[in-house]
Amino acid sequence: MNPFEQDPTALRVGFIGAGRLGTALAWSFAEHGLRVVAVASMIPSDAEKLAAPITGCSVVANGQQVVDACDLVFVTTPDGAIAATAAQVQWRRGVAAVHCSGVTEIAALDSAARGGAMTGGFHPMQTFGDPAAAVRSLPGCTITIEAQEPLNTTLVGFAQRLECRVNRLPPGMRGRYHAAAGYTSQFINALFAEASTIWQSWGASEEDAVRALLPLARGTLASIESAGLAGGMPGPVSRGDVGSIEKHVEALSSLGPEVMEFYRIVCDRTIPLGIRRGAIDDESAARLRQILRR
Repeated sequence: MNPFEQDPTALRVGFIGAGRLGTALAWSFAEHGLRVVAVASMIPSDAEKLAAPITGCSVVANGQQVVDACDLVFVTTPDGAIAATAAQVQWRRGVAAVHCSGVTEIAALDSAARGGAMTGGFHPMQTFGDPAAAVRSLPGCTITIEAQEPLNTTLVGFAQRLECRVNRLPPGMRGRYHAAAGYTSQFINALFAEASTIWQSWGASEEDAVRALLPLARGTLASIESAGLAGGMPGPVSRGDVGSIEKHVEALSSLGPEVMEFYRIVCDRTIPLGIRRGAIDDESAARLRQILRR
C-alpha cells in the first residue's frame, strides 16, 4: 500500500538541512505526533540540536541516508542549495521530496521527480529567528502548499495537525507570493527604521522609538484582524483629517527629500483605503494627493 494513503502518523519523516526553519518544523511535527526519524546537515551540531529533543530521531551522515530511511523528506537547506542537494541523492518511487522555500519553484526538485519521487512545497508564513519561539507561534499561521495528490492531502494533514491554515499556490506564482509576504515581514522593519529616523531628529534613540511604536503596531494589527484592512486603518486619512496631513508634510519637509518622498509614497497608498472606509470622498482624496505632491 502507498504509505501516503495511510495514517500520516505512520510516515517516516526526515530532514536534509537543520537550520532554524527545519529545526522548528521538526520539533513541531514531533510535538503533534508525527514521526521524525532522521536528519542530516552539513553542520553536525545543528543536526544534533534538531534531533536531541525528538525520541527516535537519528543523526545520519548524509542526505542519501535520510532518503533511504524515510517516506517523506523535507529539504530545508538554504534556497540556493535546494536543487544541488536534491541532485546529490538517489530518489525512488514511494518517497516524497518537499522543500520549504517560499520563493523557489518546485522545479528545483526535478532531479527527485526524475528518480520517481513525488515533489512539493510546504512554506510556513512565519519568521524563524528562534526555533523554540517559532514552534510556539506556528499554530494559527498559514502554510502554503503546492503538490499533486496524494502528497497534497498528506501535506494538508500535516498543516492541520500543526493547527495552521492552508493556502494553495498554483505553479509559477512563488515569486509573487514571496514578495507579497515581504510587505508584512521585512518591510515592517523598514517602516520602523524610517519612524526611528524621525524620532532621532529630536534626540530620541532608536530604542526609544521601537519601544514606543511596538504597542502602536500591535494595536493596528489587532484592528486589522477584527475590522479588516480599510475598517481597521487608524490615522488621519482614515478619518478624513486633511489638516493633519498638511502639518505632517510641513514638519517632514525640513528633514530632507528622502524622508518626504518615503512619507508621500506610503501615505498616498492609504488614500484608497480611506475611500473604501467611507471616510473621504473623491474631492478629499484629490486634495490629499495635491498636498502630498507639494
